[in-house]
Amino acid sequence: MALGLGACGEESKPVRVVSPSVASSAEEAGGMDALVKAAKKEGTLHTTTLLRHWANYGGLMDGFEKKYGIKIVNSNPFGSSQQEIDDIKRNRGKASAPDVLDLGDAFAQSAAREGLLAPYRVADWDRIPPNQKDPDGDWVNSYGGYVSIGCDETRVQVCPVSFADLLKPEYRGMVALNGNPTTAGSAFAGVYAAALANGGSFDDIQPGIDFFAKLDDVGNYNRGNPNPEAINRGETPISIEWDFLNLRHVDELRGTDVRWKVSIPFDGSFSQYYAQAINKYAPHPAAARLWQEYLAGTDGQNLRLGGYARPVLMDVMAKDGTLDEEKAARLPTIEGATPVFPTDAQLNKALQVVEANWTKAIEG
Repeated sequence: MALGLGACGEESKPVRVVSPSVASSAEEAGGMDALVKAAKKEGTLHTTTLLRHWANYGGLMDGFEKKYGIKIVNSNPFGSSQQEIDDIKRNRGKASAPDVLDLGDAFAQSAAREGLLAPYRVADWDRIPPNQKDPDGDWVNSYGGYVSIGCDETRVQVCPVSFADLLKPEYRGMVALNGNPTTAGSAFAGVYAAALANGGSFDDIQPGIDFFAKLDDVGNYNRGNPNPEAINRGETPISIEWDFLNLRHVDELRGTDVRWKVSIPFDGSFSQYYAQAINKYAPHPAAARLWQEYLAGTDGQNLRLGGYARPVLMDVMAKDGTLDEEKAARLPTIEGATPVFPTDAQLNKALQVVEANWTKAIEG
């Protein structure tokens, strides 16, 4: 094994080159060129639950295929974070198993605790803030957003701008949540934001569950899926979901009668990121690792902005001049201090509380 020389003539620590299936970095896979070669040989990447309109996954998948000539097979595009975890358990050892995962942080931590993920540190690992990655390399955040309220101004006379507004009688049957918070990261974040708006905290998500129970009691909670088709039909005129989804609806609904307005609720500002991870038993391990590198690189991070999502390296790229400033300028301005994120322990506790109490509060 050849050894590189460090400063002052000192030898650098040798890197053990291993199979991509166990490599924890591109360097361990023999370098980026070797990783690309191995991934191209595999020829395929299996993803799951990736919607093309979600954080510009359409642009990212197209870009990856074009750059590397690797075919992406995306299954269950309307699935949730928990379903991704269930998929890798159910399909372990199968050629059709997902190679990579896109998970809300609470679900990424759950998968890591179960030993389902392969540790991997992308080339830009050291530039990613410590609170946006797993210290053992099991997952790393790629993009995020703020919980927001979307509203069709053609069907709602005065659009709500806070969680308190959502309880008003004029919104009867209108307020939809994007998914079930026991399985979907976007809905889970919506409940967390509602908790912050109603006396809760990162340590106490129960007020958020209580809020939605009250929303249901007064008849305002809408169990529909707030996708563009449902919005256009008038079925879900108000939607609580990530700002990058609500902002994308503005583009998707151009040319219709819908006038979609997006607000960040001032009484419950909550921001969170989505994690990328590799299935420990990925059938295409080299392609999985190359996908991680692509998402964390400058091109991939800027493509996130195309879908109104905030790349995890946004501040770093703004400083080094690599950020797409034009697309970044389209993001809504957030009032107040720099966002604070719940700790791993707080997220885990909150998810447990939601799993235990949501169904009986809303469905019971």
